[in-house]
Amino acid sequence: MSAQSGRPPFPFTALVGQEEMQLGLLMAAVDPLIGGVLILGERGTGKSTAVRALAAVLPEIPVVSGCAYSCLPKAEAGLCEGGCAGRGRAKRGVAVVDLPLGASEESIVGGLSLEQLMASGRRVFEPGLLARAHRGFLYVDEINLLEDHLVDLLIDVAASGENRVEREGLSLVHPASFVLVGSGNPEEGELRPQLLDRFGLAVQVTTPKVLADRIEVVRRREAYDRQPAAFVESYEPAQQAMQRKITQARKNLEKVRLPDDCLTKAAELCLALGTDGLRGELALMRAARAMAALNGSRQVGLEQLKAVAPLVLRHRLRREVLDETTADDRVSRALANLH
Repeated sequence: MSAQSGRPPFPFTALVGQEEMQLGLLMAAVDPLIGGVLILGERGTGKSTAVRALAAVLPEIPVVSGCAYSCLPKAEAGLCEGGCAGRGRAKRGVAVVDLPLGASEESIVGGLSLEQLMASGRRVFEPGLLARAHRGFLYVDEINLLEDHLVDLLIDVAASGENRVEREGLSLVHPASFVLVGSGNPEEGELRPQLLDRFGLAVQVTTPKVLADRIEVVRRREAYDRQPAAFVESYEPAQQAMQRKITQARKNLEKVRLPDDCLTKAAELCLALGTDGLRGELALMRAARAMAALNGSRQVGLEQLKAVAPLVLRHRLRREVLDETTADDRVSRALANLH
């Protein structure tokens, strides 16, 4: 369901019946510190469509004019080797960069510019996909099929926010801080635990079960395929409203209070479910805070905590051999005991 080349992306606000996926992406857009977003579901449920549609509702960001790494103007510290000092500033849309399964390591991390080498004999670094994704989103469709050495590379860069290149006589470091978004069909292979743990949120996408929703999905898709420009234009007011909502939520995020009792309940929930480490509690609080900011609330409450818990915890649970219940059932059971 991805848009064909030359057509505007399907509007994010025109998606039907995929509220959990939309919420996960929006929360990550409001607070990238939540971590990446893993989207799990069968084929043809709009996973790629939703991710590629996200860019159109994200507010523009200030950048150094002409910088290949989209550096923040007047940043106190940076790793850019492009000499950003003294350059002007500009604004541009947030990048949502596709990382194809067949991509080479060089195309991802960057490498020697053969064009510059042939023309001038100089060894010049040509930025890769990680540079383009800085301060934006890096999307990997069918991430469960990604080669292991590329998985290790993404884990390292996602953890550090830096891309270190040591190859072909080049030695440099550049900023590479992005929200990793992966999608896949669980039936086609599982993710390595090391990568799974790096995702702050895991959202599930299913084919709509409500008849009216199925009809509306087909109706909208047909209208988009026949007249894409007109269809996208008809959703422009909704798109702009969503962009304003994200902008306001980002401004309000730091003002949202995190009461101690909410932190206590988050820790109790993770303890009851036996999650490893403390990433569960951190992601819970950040996601609940982002949701509160999106809803215009000034304080995180139990309502937000319960709403985001399945997205934050379903992929962090250990498998119990004798327990045949699903991860969502186990989370729901734990939430029912949380008062």
